[in-house]
Amino acid sequence: MNDLPVRMARWSAGHPWRAIAGWFLFVALCLGTGLAVGGNAATTEDYRVGEGGRAEAMAAEGGLQQKPVERVLISGRPGAGPLDPASADAAARDVTERMRALPEVESVAAPVRSADGTVLRVDVTLKGPELDGKKHVDPLLAQTAEVQKTHPGLLVEETGSPSISKGVGELRGSDLARTEAIALPITLITLLFVFGSIALAVVPLLLALSSIAASIGLSMLASHAFPDAGVGTNVILLIGLAVGVDYTLFYLKREREERARSGGGLSSQAVVELAAATSGRAVVLSGIAVAVSSATLYLADDVIFSSIATGAIIVSLVAVASSLTVLPALLAELGDRAERRAARKAARRGVKPARRPRNGGGRITAAMLRLTSARPAATLGVATAAMLLLSAPLLSLNLTDMGRDTHPRDIPAMQTYDRLNAAFPELKSMHQVVVHAGPGRTAEATAALRDLADRVEDDPRLTGTADLRTSADGRVQLLELPVPHHVSEPEARTSLHDLRTEHIPAVLGTLDGVETAVTGDVARYADYPEHQKDKLPLIIGALLLVTFAVTARAFRSLVLGLVGVVLNLLSAGASLGLLVLVFQNTWAEGLLDFTSTGSVGSRVPLFLFVILFGLSMDYQVFVLSRIREAVLDGAPTRRAVLDGIGRSAGVVTSAAFVMVTVFASFVGLHIMEMKQMGFALAVAVLLDAVVIRILILPALLLMLGDRTWWPSRAAHRDRSGIAATPAKVG
Repeated sequence: MNDLPVRMARWSAGHPWRAIAGWFLFVALCLGTGLAVGGNAATTEDYRVGEGGRAEAMAAEGGLQQKPVERVLISGRPGAGPLDPASADAAARDVTERMRALPEVESVAAPVRSADGTVLRVDVTLKGPELDGKKHVDPLLAQTAEVQKTHPGLLVEETGSPSISKGVGELRGSDLARTEAIALPITLITLLFVFGSIALAVVPLLLALSSIAASIGLSMLASHAFPDAGVGTNVILLIGLAVGVDYTLFYLKREREERARSGGGLSSQAVVELAAATSGRAVVLSGIAVAVSSATLYLADDVIFSSIATGAIIVSLVAVASSLTVLPALLAELGDRAERRAARKAARRGVKPARRPRNGGGRITAAMLRLTSARPAATLGVATAAMLLLSAPLLSLNLTDMGRDTHPRDIPAMQTYDRLNAAFPELKSMHQVVVHAGPGRTAEATAALRDLADRVEDDPRLTGTADLRTSADGRVQLLELPVPHHVSEPEARTSLHDLRTEHIPAVLGTLDGVETAVTGDVARYADYPEHQKDKLPLIIGALLLVTFAVTARAFRSLVLGLVGVVLNLLSAGASLGLLVLVFQNTWAEGLLDFTSTGSVGSRVPLFLFVILFGLSMDYQVFVLSRIREAVLDGAPTRRAVLDGIGRSAGVVTSAAFVMVTVFASFVGLHIMEMKQMGFALAVAVLLDAVVIRILILPALLLMLGDRTWWPSRAAHRDRSGIAATPAKVG
């Protein structure tokens, strides 16, 4: 009873108002400091990976880096007949004059007419880095709207990476707001059902939201060490609501159980200390597990995963801190009031207040546990086979980068983007061959690039006019080759492969002292998934090692460490298999409102593995803690397994329902990767809570028996803190 969670709970329960005030002061300080300092957004340089990233760095060295470009399209209105050239030219002049007057604009190109003469295009290049374009695109959009008003007989619209990025950000924001509007009420209703008290139901939600607020502020500070790729806040909301409610729920349920067990014989402070000694320890272990598991994402050497890792680590640790500091204070204040209200209500009805709340998971859970206890081997075999069957589609996993082409067409700029590609197919994508030549090699390198352009001129996969540019110092050359295919199409990807493996070696391979690399839209699309595939074994290996080490250390059992690894692999494999089955096919498009790309986002598997392993530790630590607690109280292993899982089933089911609700609400998002992540996590938590924790885990532990605790045979401390006599477990 002198562990850190208990000491913190003891002080908090003894000084409740100080603890409450201190927590909300901490939240305000974190959020206020974060807002005052501001975040540090990732730059273009932070996203460079693979050969494409190397080529971009070379191009930037010569001042030839890609710039943010907006394209204004001028066409006739639908049903209005052919485009009037004179009217279109007048509108193009208006666009050009207005755009050149803007301080955000670097240059405006001469108008270009489509091959069929139906569309006139004006390209506008913005100042600054490529990623900053979305911050400065509003004035351009406003001027395009003014031109549309001035020329009502024409259709004047704008698209480009900056306006598309802006539209995606706005859509993501509205989606998240709608998600919160769905998830928060459902979570509150669930907690009301669990506790039967408005006050106790509000506590987990309040602490989760305050933890999220503090984490957002801390993440802004952390972004100066780990740049924010724009996903940190999304991860904090996603993970924070789930673990914040779960940690508080575990603690609250145990506090109520200990209060009922004492029959009113213990003070609120003593009950809170008992809850801290049991569930409080489990919460600390769970939070550490989520944080350490998330930290393996730093091994991906990718700014997006670094942002995800930073957000997940911060919010999980802040949620643990709230459960150990302010929660005991709130429980100490609310506990006695709740008991008195229950007693008064029971007295009015003429019945005695219930002292022992039901801790099981209901009739269905009880029936499943009876089946498991009666036939553990058969249950283990059937349940494991079912999980492996669900994992089977994983063999056909196809990873691709969910780039611009996959964005929802609800975004106006994407609708214009489709019309742009129809009128100017050569703008669909491009290759950029970058050459870094040594002193005096400029002419030689330039000649070689001209030979390369001639070599691929007749390739039907590369149509359009090649553009060759040279840096001011002559040391860097860039050859841009238009690709009239979307980056996801086979023609685009095979052309990149042939360019890198055949054409460039044949033309430039004989030049000494010349560095060559290929970037561009297609290279970005192709290189990122390959980068993730290369990092996947390293991260999964580290994740398995971390899971094993945390579980084995927490329960002094190598067997349980191995069990944790195997069970997490099963749930991750099954959820990924279902993800492939749903999103790489078209049968669920109408049900889940998406258009299949025949692939899974390249970031999703890594995200799922890491976050799921961390979240699964919540249930694993909580359930195994109850089992080990029963063993240390003298129960045989078989009885400890059944009692521990039976007692924890109710709270695990409630916690899982909250998590599934939060994650499933992300399935309604329009952004494909967010939709896939939400679906995969919701399915994974559901399988983990039902199949793993109620069927496979107890069946496996029942078959292992006393071997579960190997090699631990040392003395432990029982719940009262007195050293137990060394003895064989069980």
